[in-house]
Amino acid sequence: MFKFLKSKKSSVAEEKNQAVDQAKYDTTLQQEPTSEPEVPSTSWLTRLRKGLSRTGQNIGGIFSGARLDEDLYEELETALIMADAGMEATTSLLKELRSRVRKNNLSDVNQARAALQEILTEHLKPLEKQFDLNTSKPLVVMIAGVNGAGKTTSIGKLANAFQSGGAKVLLAAGDTFRAAAREQLAVWGERNNVTVIAQEGGDPAAVAYDAVNAGKARGVDVVMVDTAGRLPTQTHLMEELKKIRRVIKKADDSAPHEVLLVVDGNTGQNVLAQIRSFDAAIELTGLVVTKLDGTAKGGVLAAVAAGSQGVRPVPVYWIGVGEGMHDLQPFVASEFAAALLNSDMASK
Repeated sequence: MFKFLKSKKSSVAEEKNQAVDQAKYDTTLQQEPTSEPEVPSTSWLTRLRKGLSRTGQNIGGIFSGARLDEDLYEELETALIMADAGMEATTSLLKELRSRVRKNNLSDVNQARAALQEILTEHLKPLEKQFDLNTSKPLVVMIAGVNGAGKTTSIGKLANAFQSGGAKVLLAAGDTFRAAAREQLAVWGERNNVTVIAQEGGDPAAVAYDAVNAGKARGVDVVMVDTAGRLPTQTHLMEELKKIRRVIKKADDSAPHEVLLVVDGNTGQNVLAQIRSFDAAIELTGLVVTKLDGTAKGGVLAAVAAGSQGVRPVPVYWIGVGEGMHDLQPFVASEFAAALLNSDMASK
């Protein structure tokens, strides 16, 4: 078992005694890890459909008993906008649907629904990208996001997934801004049997620098650097993010190899503002979309794919539908499109 590195001021164990109000911790950190087997694909698809059921029922229900006429298009427009797809993506999707209906002489609403699912899949496809662990050793991954998006929880789940795949992982507790952040990451480290580099009250850039050098010295496969949760409007913290990125590059001139933003799927169009701000500051390479748990609308990914509001279509590596260890899965455009329309995969 790995041992946690100790800072000059305090060990991780001592930090536990100093941590403030444990009620502030993520509820998922209070749960013991499970030894559940890998979740079958069908089970994941079922949970994804349930997670996006709000949008699926709103959009998919429009086709039930309807006729393929102008009223249908108007209802679809309203439903897509209400699902946070935005005007740009909605206009593009419906324009293509009208075109295919005419071109293929479709007259049945079920055919139109299948066509829309295919169009939506094609629209989302540019966001689909496999996360490659083998592009560098160690692969240095910098992870950012606003507080409450599920950043630390996602790091823990990814650490578990990477280790299950045979990769050796090291974590850096670079969120020195929030009192309980090191504690939270330490708990995930213990659960996953992963080393955590931490300092009490240390400079986050220094923590990241030490972690990258430790990863190189120990021959680990992945170094994941946590950063302080912040709002894009907090200029001093965004500047700190830029500094962390620069310092990581000093430790390894090809790093960071991946820069991920964790976003809450419930925040709708606000996701676009977050992507735009963080991308400008630290050049994002991928997204992790969390909390698609039944209340999220999900259509915002269509807006991301359309480049709405000046957003660059940043790839979506993973989406999450719950708090379980296996509830974070790779984003697949065809699966997501089917869930958004409350359809099965046969129509893709």
